[in-house]
Amino acid sequence: MAAIETSGLTKQYDALTAVDSLDLAVDREVFGLLGPNGSGKTTTVLMLTTLLRPTRGSARVCGHDVVDRSAEVRERISYVPQDMAVDIKLTGRENVRFYARLYGVDDKDLVDEVLGVMDLADRADDLVRTYSGGMRRRLELAQALVHDPEVLFLDEPTIGLDVAGRQAIWNHIGALRRRGMTIFVTTHYMDEADRACDRVGIIAKGRLVAVDTPLALRHRLDGERIAIETDRPVGPVVADGLRLVGVEGERQVYHAPDAADVLPALLSGLAARGARVQSLEVQAPTLDDVFLALAGRQDDGGAFDFQRFRTMLRRRG
Repeated sequence: MAAIETSGLTKQYDALTAVDSLDLAVDREVFGLLGPNGSGKTTTVLMLTTLLRPTRGSARVCGHDVVDRSAEVRERISYVPQDMAVDIKLTGRENVRFYARLYGVDDKDLVDEVLGVMDLADRADDLVRTYSGGMRRRLELAQALVHDPEVLFLDEPTIGLDVAGRQAIWNHIGALRRRGMTIFVTTHYMDEADRACDRVGIIAKGRLVAVDTPLALRHRLDGERIAIETDRPVGPVVADGLRLVGVEGERQVYHAPDAADVLPALLSGLAARGARVQSLEVQAPTLDDVFLALAGRQDDGGAFDFQRFRTMLRRRG
């Protein structure tokens, strides 16, 4: 039995289907659920962590149904949401001790251990308000690990961090994976998922459109990507075998079966528009290209409003 199993898992809000018939099995791996804001990533995590009741379908985590056996699920998991979950008026050690007490863990050595694992031992007695964003995120992980969960859910774990902070978080996630933990990550940083996830699932408008290893997904797209930057904005060049797949900053990104065959037409088309090429890069397709090919562009209008959800819970309590 896999650590996470879903069958037809669905969540609807009136006419909006946030998650649509999700079938998935995840076990002892780093699994990345990829997609833009509003695609259903956070809604999926909220259902799997028992914080949101599915409209229909089922999900089991650590062998327990998320609806009928929610207490048993919560005992075996940890969840680190996007929003900051640390108290800046306490020290790092006090934050972790607080979570240890919530989980019924009375072991000071374990508190020190998880702080050490997250490279926070030398700052454990400093107030969290003095921590950097990356340190606060590592502290959240320490809180989540203090009761030794079987499954760890991370919702956009590196959002808002600089490159060094993002790399540090993924290094820690990799270490947890090597210890045998199942880690379910949502992210829209597809370059990170490509490097760090054992498997990824691509979700688009609530539907899971592909699940595989990053390498296997990239191999679904034959050909090459061409990223080109010009000295001024120009419209897309149209040529046989050349397809515009997106824009990255100032660069237009094309896909072609063979870059060498289409580059003359591409460069000629740009020159005809009076544009000078400033940079040109040809490489194998990325996960971003795979996502655009499988799911297309999406807007963010259907994003789950987590702040509104928490406010609703407080009013009910």
